[in-house]
Amino acid sequence: MKRSRSLDLFEEAKKLIPGGVNSPVRAFGSVGSSPFFVAKAHGSKIWDVDGNRYIDYMASWGPMILGHSHPAVVREIRNAAGRGTSYGAPTAAEVEMAGMIIQAFPSMDQVRMVSSGTEATMSAIRLARGYTKREKILKFEGCYHGHADSLLVKAGSGVATLGIPGSPGIPRGLAALTVTVPFNDLDAVKLAVRKHGKDMACIIVEPAAGNMGLVPPATGFLEGLRKLATKNGIVLIFDEVITGFRLRFGGFQYLAGVRPDMTCLGKIIGGGLPVGAFGGRREIMEALAPSGPVYQAGTLSGNPLAMAAGMATLAILRDDCDYRALERRTRRLCSSMMSLFRKKGIPVHISRCGSMFTVFFTDGDVTDYASASRCDTKLFARYFNAMLRHGVSLPPSQFETAFVSFAHSEADIERTLDACGKALAGL
Repeated sequence: MKRSRSLDLFEEAKKLIPGGVNSPVRAFGSVGSSPFFVAKAHGSKIWDVDGNRYIDYMASWGPMILGHSHPAVVREIRNAAGRGTSYGAPTAAEVEMAGMIIQAFPSMDQVRMVSSGTEATMSAIRLARGYTKREKILKFEGCYHGHADSLLVKAGSGVATLGIPGSPGIPRGLAALTVTVPFNDLDAVKLAVRKHGKDMACIIVEPAAGNMGLVPPATGFLEGLRKLATKNGIVLIFDEVITGFRLRFGGFQYLAGVRPDMTCLGKIIGGGLPVGAFGGRREIMEALAPSGPVYQAGTLSGNPLAMAAGMATLAILRDDCDYRALERRTRRLCSSMMSLFRKKGIPVHISRCGSMFTVFFTDGDVTDYASASRCDTKLFARYFNAMLRHGVSLPPSQFETAFVSFAHSEADIERTLDACGKALAGL
């Protein structure tokens, strides 16, 4: 497998772009390698500039649930581009898109479009603070909600202490308004609410965590958050940027039977174009300008190309896609991979939820960030690079989620399992 052109591009990129990439994990640093540079993608496959072809399980980190370059989505993007790429004014497409999202999410009375998942979570938190007139927020260790200052915070000493900055550039005073507790630990949440509840504007959570690897919620965890939030006047925000429209037409909240006060979306609703959205109960959303005093704005919000791609994607998912079949295909992939690992005697925990999965190199269960952090990241790196050599592209980090799309065929699954067997033979 030749990588010379990608290596040359990476060296050139490092002179012009910090770290050579425009988003850190793309640098392949955690797997001890260098990235391939993409030339094109179609369906379940992606090609690099050296002509290598891979079965793609990154799916652009989640959005490409229909596969790459779906003809109906591409057609709508082209049609929209012919009418203009940005207006800075309202369009009928924004109204139609809002209607599709609200119909899929009964917890939303109103929704506002933005340009990224980070912008959605940042704006939702600002709105929650403005609505409740409180300043503190609660998030969970290992849950990533974008790179806004309030959210790049790691835990302090103890399960319910105030946070300290998790990155240079974040003021301590701002980080001190963020309370961080372990995911799936309802007792820690109760302690935090008991200590800070009167000052707490919101609890924000990925209902199924996707940024420490895939970690599903424990039984009763989301229900417990809903009860605590309701009892203490706290806004409950579900970050469904990853899970929205991934497991069914709608969100994880439908599967869980828990209705949040606000929901953040992104990825799939843009059909591969930059997009985000946040919505919720009418009385909360109407505190947003121009209806209310909480300010939020965006030049490219509701961009016509993103609306066209998103509506085309959602219409196909609603009318033509069998989510149960996709889950069965993913389940077969994961169970067969698990059998291969067992035969090789390599301890792993494969976490799966619908068409999302993570192979954790550990001999125990993974239920939170602490247990995820005990994984053998060096062994994962060897596995990742071996799979890549055999034509399978996985997310380049132990702490990311892989995705199966509707474009992945049974032949793709078989070739992936064959690659897995060959990769394990080399480990």
